[in-house]
Amino acid sequence: MKQSLLRRFIQAVIVLLGVALMIFIMLRVVPGNPVATMMGEHADIDTIQRMTAELGLDQPIHVQFARYVLDALRGDFGTSYSMGKPVSQLMAAAFGNTLALAVAAALFAWVVGIACGIVAAVRKNGLLDHLFMGFSLLGVSMPVFMVAMLLQYVFAYHLHWLPISGVDSWKGYILPAIALGWNSAGSVARLVRSTLLDVLQQDYIDTARAKGRGQPGILVLHALRNAMLPVMTMMAMQLSSLLSGAVITETVFSINGIGRLAVQAISGRDIPLLQGTALFTTLVVVLGNLLADSLYAVLDPRIRREA
Repeated sequence: MKQSLLRRFIQAVIVLLGVALMIFIMLRVVPGNPVATMMGEHADIDTIQRMTAELGLDQPIHVQFARYVLDALRGDFGTSYSMGKPVSQLMAAAFGNTLALAVAAALFAWVVGIACGIVAAVRKNGLLDHLFMGFSLLGVSMPVFMVAMLLQYVFAYHLHWLPISGVDSWKGYILPAIALGWNSAGSVARLVRSTLLDVLQQDYIDTARAKGRGQPGILVLHALRNAMLPVMTMMAMQLSSLLSGAVITETVFSINGIGRLAVQAISGRDIPLLQGTALFTTLVVVLGNLLADSLYAVLDPRIRREA
């Protein structure tokens, strides 16, 4: 198992280096001069050339990349062109809001998704089954921005129950968490239903029924323990995707998080900030996948023996 995790860790490092290289090259082949964008239209050519040399953008790309990787390993992702602050400082200030939003969305997705999946499996082909699966299909199908604006209109603008934007209090996280977590809730509900239905057809479930154990006991003590293995793997991967995929939600609800920083970096051609947010997103996804693999190996002894 340790060798398997070591291989996955090495693969994760290779993926991070590959993504960093791709981002680095792509941002430098895009037409336009980021220094000219940073300094404005009234900057003269001599000033632009001097700033380009000071920032090291006139050096060969392999030299720039090597320097960037070495600095990134020390936690230095450069200085934002548009904000004039270290990128690591900007991301550290924004990460708290992104983390709080992702955790709230994950809790909503897991609680609602698991509950709907269990009820749908128990009431197979019944009214509740069709109702909850329709709810999950709607969550998977609707774009996040559409859900966000619909929630804003109904609960913030029309009913005035919740804030329309910002996270000044815990109430500000409710609508963004629902908008961001609804898609994940639908995926969890469908997976819980399918795995639970498969487990309920196993022979040991029939044996438990023959011994006189009731339906609640069978669900809790036998069926859910095995049905939740793939679900927990999905949940670990969802948390990383929620951390890295809150760009639209943070923009719609005006939340100062990592996703909104990325949008600002794109609009301002802020290369250091965009590189930092993109690399952070990749790191979160890679660590989420590594956590999911490790969690599955811990929960399922068969995976440990194969590893």
